[in-house]
Amino acid sequence: MALLKNKSDLGRWLALIILCLSDLMIVLDVTIVNVALPSIRLDLGFTEASLIWVVNAYMLTFAGFLLLGGRMADLYGQHRLFLSGLALFTLASLACGFSNSQTLLVAARAVQGLGGAIVSAVALSMIMNLFTETVERTKALGVFGFVSAGGGSIGVLLGGLLTGTFSWHWIFLINVPIGAAVMGLSLVLLPKEQVSPSTRQLDLPGAITITLALMLTVYGIVNANAAGWWSAQTMGLLGAATLLLFIFFMIESRVTLPLIPLDLFRLRNLVVANIVGILWAAAMFAWFFLSALYMQRVLGYTPMQIGLAFLPTNLIMALLSLGLSAKLVMRFGIKGSLATGILLVALGLTYFARAPLAGSFVVDMLPSMLLLGLGAGMAFNPVLLAAMSAVDISQSGLASGIVNTSFMMGGALGLAILSSLAEARTASLMSKGTTQIAALNSGYHMAFMGGAIFALIAVVLVVVYLRSPNPDDSRSGLK
Repeated sequence: MALLKNKSDLGRWLALIILCLSDLMIVLDVTIVNVALPSIRLDLGFTEASLIWVVNAYMLTFAGFLLLGGRMADLYGQHRLFLSGLALFTLASLACGFSNSQTLLVAARAVQGLGGAIVSAVALSMIMNLFTETVERTKALGVFGFVSAGGGSIGVLLGGLLTGTFSWHWIFLINVPIGAAVMGLSLVLLPKEQVSPSTRQLDLPGAITITLALMLTVYGIVNANAAGWWSAQTMGLLGAATLLLFIFFMIESRVTLPLIPLDLFRLRNLVVANIVGILWAAAMFAWFFLSALYMQRVLGYTPMQIGLAFLPTNLIMALLSLGLSAKLVMRFGIKGSLATGILLVALGLTYFARAPLAGSFVVDMLPSMLLLGLGAGMAFNPVLLAAMSAVDISQSGLASGIVNTSFMMGGALGLAILSSLAEARTASLMSKGTTQIAALNSGYHMAFMGGAIFALIAVVLVVVYLRSPNPDDSRSGLK
């Protein structure tokens, strides 16, 4: 299966813009909701414990359906699945915006996650199929990375603006006109592919088991700190997820048309890139969350100040992704660019781990923000190229789902583990008489160092195990 090859250059780049706009909606939704959570809690009467379901309902379906969404795009057509996911996300956003009860909002958020999973998985695979030459593909992924990086900062700022000026409902309603416009443009600008009816056989048992396994894993991880890592709930959920994963691999080894062909795991670069993605996401997600807490609880920053503080990182990531990252990949290769980028992330986290109680933004945070922005901007393109270029074009949707799932799982796991380390360190120091603010700061230091260790392990994996493809051929040397 392949997308139309005879599209003009202008047509392909216009299609890229549409795909980037769809991704922008997903990225915005992740960050914009966090800013509005206090207002949502007061308006709908959520408790502190139940409020987390506004986030968890989205995360569970998003993580659970990434693989299935990507595979269904390969089987039934990327264009069709993309429009379906976009429609689901847009309609669910409308339902969220008009929610007047806790149940309706949580249910709509779950549907949003399902739509977002489909859009995220399909958009990346469509980009890989539209741009097959190494230079163009790298540039296209750079634009995609630019939107993803910039969307995080926009979400924080826009969330504060909409919630403060209007109400929390508008953080969801703003998706509706954007989604409708993207759908209309998609019908005109996105190429349609032909899918053979003989390939449309979905491995339903495999789809059910892997989706449930992923959802149970995410639920177990995100609630581990509250329930306890060794509690019956956490162990039961993760144990059930492991059992389902074992059953899934047994199914895949026996069915004629598996959801995930096990031969994929023989592609070294695909496997290494996804493990690196897990470690990198674990470090970056935890840093983003915990550094915001450091600025809020230790330095006393307002939400708007926190959003502005993240701008240097996101702007550098965006600018690097847009142009320089592609040049670095072509000059130094995937392996060199990826290893250097993640090493800079590790250095940035290490520097952040010494931020003092009365930290200055320029002296104690800005250098870290610059290093993290440079590193993430350099690493985004090569990690996607290493993972996605290793597979046949007929499995690009599945590969995209695997990559997105790795990032999602890594982020959830890293945040849970490093937050737990920070909390344990803080509690230990407070029990010895340390002031709360000093104990909090020391806890954050430990978490940032943990993130740096994750990043350093990723660098070692890249240097030792990742194969360097020929820069003139995106597929050579990758298998």
